Amino acid sequence: MNMKDFKAGSLRKGFQYQYFLPEKINHAFFWSNESINELPEKASLKLGELNSFSRLVPDTDMFIMMHIFKEAVVSSRIEGTRTNIQEALIEEKDIDPEMRDDWHEIQNYVGAMNAAIEELKNLPLSNRLIRNTHKILLSSVRGKHKNPGEFRQSQNWIGGATLADAVFIPPAHPELPELMSDLELFLNNSDIKIPHLVRIAIAHYQFETIHPFLDGNGRIGRLLIALYLVSSGILDKPLLYLSDFFEKNKTLYYDNLTFVRTKNDLAQWVRFFLAGVAQTAEKSADTLKKIIELKAAVEKDRIMHMGKRVPNALELFHQLFRKPVMSSKDVQKITGLSPRAANDLVQVFIENNILVETTGYQRNRVFVFQEYMRKF
Repeated sequence: MNMKDFKAGSLRKGFQYQYFLPEKINHAFFWSNESINELPEKASLKLGELNSFSRLVPDTDMFIMMHIFKEAVVSSRIEGTRTNIQEALIEEKDIDPEMRDDWHEIQNYVGAMNAAIEELKNLPLSNRLIRNTHKILLSSVRGKHKNPGEFRQSQNWIGGATLADAVFIPPAHPELPELMSDLELFLNNSDIKIPHLVRIAIAHYQFETIHPFLDGNGRIGRLLIALYLVSSGILDKPLLYLSDFFEKNKTLYYDNLTFVRTKNDLAQWVRFFLAGVAQTAEKSADTLKKIIELKAAVEKDRIMHMGKRVPNALELFHQLFRKPVMSSKDVQKITGLSPRAANDLVQVFIENNILVETTGYQRNRVFVFQEYMRKF
């Protein structure tokens, strides 16, 4: 199908409202719009640079968790949580009780992403995997009563207080099995010869339009992008997340999704999505480069001048890239040092401007690797 001939769907009669029934998408797409032609190539080039750079970097996994935590914070912020990345990295007991619901949602997001990446080793990107991921995302948090891990069995809506004043009403729940089956086929159909990035752009639009869950659709829809990039082999590691781009361009994001439904303008959505991939991949590669430079500089100019403490200092320093917010007990556990020796090592890190104490307390202090955190 030529993209300019795409018909997004039609309004159908519900009970005292109209819902939007999207057309199925499991078929080939092509386009005659020249403004799209160079975008998949540019975005793929930027992703390739990010992937190649990550392969050259030792201990890439050291940095994956921070990318995932940043994504969890930003994606959840779009849905209204208020936790920042530093708060997300500290232990529950140190969180303000009023912020614990938000903190749990961030932890669930991180857990959902990690579990999904692991599950991709044995499962294709499928409805089963999507439901499993959703179950983790909503477990024991504010959406726990909204059927975690199950497609909805009732009508939902976006915007407005009720169906009567909703901004958008997704398809009725009896339509979901067929629509989600079609989406799953589209994600995995090797007979459709379109660039991977165009495929996931269309799939993301379709998922957000179907809105198959009672809660958590936005977060799962954004996770779907990262999961597809890994499952299709475009990225070796989950290093690219679009939530930051979507949040900074929130009005355009929602407008472009709406224009597909109201004006059949799929091409504009694809252009916006691909521009986001290119911009985000370039930014991610730059972040990775700066982190490697920081690691090398701190090791050379600060760690290696710590005399007999160097072995323990290196061990602690490397772990800070995985866990940049630590307590004294964390340092003891990592290094195997006595409480006094661990506190002495932390003090040396503070004197060398590697760690900053953030609580101002005499006990239960929290130390942050701020130079690293700022890169995110």
